[in-house]
Amino acid sequence: MLLQSSLLAVGQLPPIFPAALRPGDTVAIIAPARPVNRERVERARARLEGIGFKVKIPDNLYRKRGNLAGTDAERAEELMAAFRDPEVKAIFPGTGGYGTTRIIDRLDYEVIRRNPKILEGFSDITGLHLAIRKKTGLVTFHGPNLTSGLGSEENLADYSAEFFWRALLERNYLDAEGRPLPPGYVYALPDDATPIQVLSPGVARGRLTGGNLSLISPLIGTEFEIETEGCILFIEDVREQPYRIDRYLSHLRLAGKLDKVAGVILGIFRKCEPDDPEDSLSLEQVFRDYFEHLGVPVILNFPAGHFKYNATLPLGAQVELDADRKRVTVLENPVQLLRVD
Repeated sequence: MLLQSSLLAVGQLPPIFPAALRPGDTVAIIAPARPVNRERVERARARLEGIGFKVKIPDNLYRKRGNLAGTDAERAEELMAAFRDPEVKAIFPGTGGYGTTRIIDRLDYEVIRRNPKILEGFSDITGLHLAIRKKTGLVTFHGPNLTSGLGSEENLADYSAEFFWRALLERNYLDAEGRPLPPGYVYALPDDATPIQVLSPGVARGRLTGGNLSLISPLIGTEFEIETEGCILFIEDVREQPYRIDRYLSHLRLAGKLDKVAGVILGIFRKCEPDDPEDSLSLEQVFRDYFEHLGVPVILNFPAGHFKYNATLPLGAQVELDADRKRVTVLENPVQLLRVD
């Protein structure tokens, strides 16, 4: 069994862990990308308040400027206001879509570093995950956005809800007497999920990084580009043809981002089938071309991404990828426990 391990690669900032959530804590809902749906936000607010959280919603949350939730300045300031607010313990973007790469150069990363909070989201929120991790070391959470999860009519799927709250709630890290449990946890897999495929066997440890592939690629060559050396790389996407995924992956390869990766978790690539299968590589062929011969463990179809099964992943936390057992384990608590208020 091959075991590759890396605690912290050269040039990466040490992790900062936000405080875990407790009932009574305040969460802020923001719109850093696409405009948000009022009905879905109110539904999510009711559910959050129903389980004991306080919710802050900016007065102008429902602003709109074309396909964006307001100007770049408005969206950046809304995010920074949430980080500055001492009452806010977690920040939930309403949705992704597009827009975060327009504001990441407007954020005050020193303020974020001094005020670590939970940030949960995925898709276009990948832009925030990558920039904040690169500039501060803060562990953030790749998982369901508010309006497509807690704000949807059907609510989070049981699997998504399990690992959403598993990651964020303090009580999940404590025993019945309130004492800390051994750190970390394992992702169980849904019985009816697409079976995980092993593209390359082995076991590796490293800090988890990644997110939406179409957000990772355009940030390469900027000050916010992804750091992959010694890391477990997670990627997912939606509505991208195999040739476009090939283009993004070739960008990562040519930029050296696959050279020293410790392992790769390929999540759900929903609606990414070719329009003309007879005149296209399959998605699996593309993945095998890039990952099968890296010499590191690689799995495909891990249940995270644009699908009802969307596991919350702590980006920046130490994880283990055991491709032989088709298992992903968080090795350390991604949140601080026993916060003193």
